[in-house]
Amino acid sequence: MYINLNGQIRIYSAEYGTYLLLYKGSDSINSCKTRQLLLHNMVSDGMVLQRNANVKVWGWAEPNERITVCFLGHTYRTTADSSGKWAVTLLKHEAGGPYEMEIEGSHKIVLHDILIGDVWICSGQSNMQLPMARVRDKYSDIVKNTVNPQIRQFDVPEHYDFHSPCQNTEGGKWRCVSPETILDFTAVGFFFAKELYETYSVPIGLIKMAVGGSRIEAWMSDESLGEYPEKTEIVNRFRNDQYVKQLLKNEETREKQWYEQLDKADQGLQPGRQKWYAENYDDSDWETMQIPSYWADEGLGEKNGAFWFRKTIMLPAKLAGLPAKIVMGRIVDADYVYINGELVGTTSYQYPPRKYDVPAGLLKEGRNTIAVRVISNRGKGGFVAKKDYQLVFSDQKIDLTGEWKYRVGAFAAMLPEKTFLHQIPTGLFNGMFSPVSEYTVKGVLWYQGESNTSKPEEYEDLFIKMIKAWRKKLKQENLPFLYVQLPNYLERENIQAINKWPLLREAQQKALKLPNTAMAVTIDIGEWNDLHPLNKHDVGKRLAMLARKTVYGDVNVVAMGPVYDHMAIRGNKAFISFTNIGTGLLSKDGNKLRNFEIAGKDGNFYDADATIENNQVIASCDKVSIPVAVRYAWRDNPQDINFYNREGFPAAPFRTNTGSR
Repeated sequence: MYINLNGQIRIYSAEYGTYLLLYKGSDSINSCKTRQLLLHNMVSDGMVLQRNANVKVWGWAEPNERITVCFLGHTYRTTADSSGKWAVTLLKHEAGGPYEMEIEGSHKIVLHDILIGDVWICSGQSNMQLPMARVRDKYSDIVKNTVNPQIRQFDVPEHYDFHSPCQNTEGGKWRCVSPETILDFTAVGFFFAKELYETYSVPIGLIKMAVGGSRIEAWMSDESLGEYPEKTEIVNRFRNDQYVKQLLKNEETREKQWYEQLDKADQGLQPGRQKWYAENYDDSDWETMQIPSYWADEGLGEKNGAFWFRKTIMLPAKLAGLPAKIVMGRIVDADYVYINGELVGTTSYQYPPRKYDVPAGLLKEGRNTIAVRVISNRGKGGFVAKKDYQLVFSDQKIDLTGEWKYRVGAFAAMLPEKTFLHQIPTGLFNGMFSPVSEYTVKGVLWYQGESNTSKPEEYEDLFIKMIKAWRKKLKQENLPFLYVQLPNYLERENIQAINKWPLLREAQQKALKLPNTAMAVTIDIGEWNDLHPLNKHDVGKRLAMLARKTVYGDVNVVAMGPVYDHMAIRGNKAFISFTNIGTGLLSKDGNKLRNFEIAGKDGNFYDADATIENNQVIASCDKVSIPVAVRYAWRDNPQDINFYNREGFPAAPFRTNTGSR
């Protein structure tokens, strides 16, 4: 991180290979103090304009400067206001392109390769931000073969502002999808666009505007947070530029010292001694551990620090010298992976999958040594279970699970928590959403909520307020807002446990009371051990089906699965009715329905015997003589979902006793 003389805070991003502007302070180019013709960054080559709408083209110039815009045979004239801002509104046009646009003021600008189609904002946190690069192995053929100049993306740079709404983005450009660019596309957004384009043959523009780990309040306006004084108080603190700079500087210094002290104490890195990653290091007196596992579960306790793991594998002559890939699942938190003493890959935080290229010539016939240095800075460290751990060749895989040798390099105190600017209220609304809010769009795709599961009770109100604030800012009162309900995640808890993810899902579903909203249910395609499940194809397709029905008017399309409607009690059985049954309810695997639970007056839930009859679910349990409540998939991670409609959409989780635990 560095802080420049203008009060801007930038942090280096290994993913993008450059410094990202995180916070601009009060004196930034975003104030648009300019004395030459300047266009908004989204008004640029390759842009997609919304069809059948009066879209705005705008920018800045000398105050009172005359501006002329020529597009598709029409000429539009305006004059910059006293601040230098100017705008024209184009006539409505059908889908088509590519076209050119001429804009003239103090000089002439010609924009090329403009399409007219449908534009969608893709926003939220990491599961919307997650690029095709993260799922390239799962969708390798699509990544290699997709070329479609009709699908484009504008990637809004990550940026925060706690003072006021910004007028322009901090960069960005429109790019067509191709094997060279697809890796940067939002995976959910890409599959959504692919489905729509294949259905309607209309150009699709995606505005990728998502930040991993962001909370919903970061995407909300000052006005919409007026009833939350504790959040307003946080914003007021972060409006002090000096406070922010000093806070981040102190945290950077503290974190740097923590890692420096750890490296200095790590017995595996001591100067003048053979390093523990060395190919021929003698590890004969090391203890053993089964991998994957967390060392807290293997007798070491929940310790933080540096931990070393080594494993020897034998390779036949036919594999010697070949390039390969080493896959090390997921590791909490950071890792350095060595093969035969050479570093082949490193990752600094826990969430990305560990997949590192092994260059040709490094592997040899016979004995090969793999060493992994793991740094745990907070919580339980180790190797995540039920992930792939293997050495992969073009036609062979070698399993790396099982017994590894290990030794503690150094214990360390827990690294103190740091401030994440993407969680501070209003920062992203001002810094990322506001700059694009004048760009006319078809609708919004939203995938967020994981960072708000600690307080699910406030999410319904926040979410509804956010949707209303966005629609107001975009000047579209009933703008389509399609969102993803959180998937299954985490380990399965005891049936009586209080889970927070179901409460967050319920809060998300309640936003359907707003007009022109729709929710994609993903309770069947999450991964218990990964916050970022790889199946983004089905997420994008389910959103596209919702768009087809609610936005594009395909009324005969079945776009989602069963949704709880009402319940009747007859004797010891509960008869549950649903909407969105499509052509009928079914058990996808032909077995009895799973994940239904039933309770009597005591409020204790038990697994229910649930069957489908006449497109109703009938639930009962020998332990419950008079049912009072039924719930379905009411866990953080309900397992083996099999309740669907015949169109293949899963039922939404529900409980009939809303307001209880």
